[in-house]
Amino acid sequence: MSGTQQVETEEKQFFGHPRGLMTLFTTELWERFSYYGMRAILLLYLTDKAHGLGLGESLGQAVVSIYGASVYLLSVLGGWFADRVFGARRTVLYGGTVIVTGHLCLAIPVEGLAYVGIALVALGTGLLKPNVSTMVGNLYAKDDTRRDSAFSIFYMGINIGSFSAPFVVGFLRRNLGFHAAFAAAAVGMTLALVAYVLGRRTLHGRGDTPPNPLTAEDRPTMVKITVAVLAVLGIVFALSAWSSGGVGPKPVVDAISYLCFLAPIAYFTMLLRSPLVEPDERRRVRAYIPLFIAAMLFFMVFEQAATTLTTFAADRTRLSVLGISITPEFFQSVNPFSIIVLAPVFALIWIRLGDRGPSIGQKFATGLLFAGISFAVMSLASSVAGESLASPLWLVVVYVIQTLGELFLSPVGLAATTLLAPKAFTSQMMALWFLAPAAGQAITAQLVQATEGASDTAYFGGLAIVTIAFALVLYFLAPWIRRHADARS
Repeated sequence: MSGTQQVETEEKQFFGHPRGLMTLFTTELWERFSYYGMRAILLLYLTDKAHGLGLGESLGQAVVSIYGASVYLLSVLGGWFADRVFGARRTVLYGGTVIVTGHLCLAIPVEGLAYVGIALVALGTGLLKPNVSTMVGNLYAKDDTRRDSAFSIFYMGINIGSFSAPFVVGFLRRNLGFHAAFAAAAVGMTLALVAYVLGRRTLHGRGDTPPNPLTAEDRPTMVKITVAVLAVLGIVFALSAWSSGGVGPKPVVDAISYLCFLAPIAYFTMLLRSPLVEPDERRRVRAYIPLFIAAMLFFMVFEQAATTLTTFAADRTRLSVLGISITPEFFQSVNPFSIIVLAPVFALIWIRLGDRGPSIGQKFATGLLFAGISFAVMSLASSVAGESLASPLWLVVVYVIQTLGELFLSPVGLAATTLLAPKAFTSQMMALWFLAPAAGQAITAQLVQATEGASDTAYFGGLAIVTIAFALVLYFLAPWIRRHADARS
């Protein structure tokens, strides 16, 4: 037994796990509190003409969507910095510090600082997001039977933070204003950093060093790649500004949308053409393409919790239940609560079914089908309400249906990504998975602008038809996906 293992064995445990899990659990709980707290009110702030930035509804929704897309796009960068430069522990620390700075910018009532704050929170979350989970895995040996249980506990922390945040920020926004609510998000992230720094010794050096550090030989190549990427970014932003007739939120939204569309195309092209990918591995990459498209469409629907569903909650929903007043933010707590209740049920079902359960393609198709059904319900809710306010139960039902879809698709997607990844590109495939929600939210950013003026009934109904149609196509493709996924070199 090594010295580190001996120390870990002798120290107090956290539900039978290393104390490092408690450190990461607490860090992630408060980080998710800050993230979902900000997300719950961001659209309301952007579109509020009296106390916010006064953007139009569709542009505000586009900005929120592209903010979410940027988080996932920048997660690729966060993984790279952890693997090649700083190590996971310092990357998380730097990311958390940037997030706090971003929330503080939003807490100051200065319009220009708001956009700086949004950008900083997106950058910091991108640095932090992929690396806390990696550090949880690093607490355990590969054959440690506690690994699955550890991630279940960790996932519970995520959902406790996500569930509680909308209640707190909703109360503060209503009683003290937007900037007090953003300050609460800053406090949450500060508590995450405090827990992380104080618990450093419980990690016993995990994540201190990058697993594949840059060498002197790597640096010239990295400089060339960095210059090329910056040049592409500059060209895309310049073209967006030119087509929009000047600088402002819209060209930024459009430019990031284009990047979110181009990145997965570039990744798939690289994987399918690389000489490092064997023929049978190439077949598995092809099988991954319809799964990626399904995930992209699913997250296009699912992530509208912060955009179109928030607008519907604020403007077209009766905000009272049994005489008790509720805030529009309340509805964003339904998903994490449903996850807490339903995730153990799904885990038990998959264990009981074993090999008799649905295939990867069928699970993806079912998840996407639930997403489509949820928007069909939204279209029905809009139609039934007409000019009146809709019952809040409509939105509760929609979020529960989306949660069922999430449980079919999201955890299965992570497993499918590792299963179908070529040996030479395992990390890049995980980055590709992050690009699915990025591209999905980029689609939303463009859709809400292109469909401005359309009724909620038509908007939600149209997306329901598209997603349900692709889900049915994916059911048809499921046997083909299974054959290609089982290919062996």
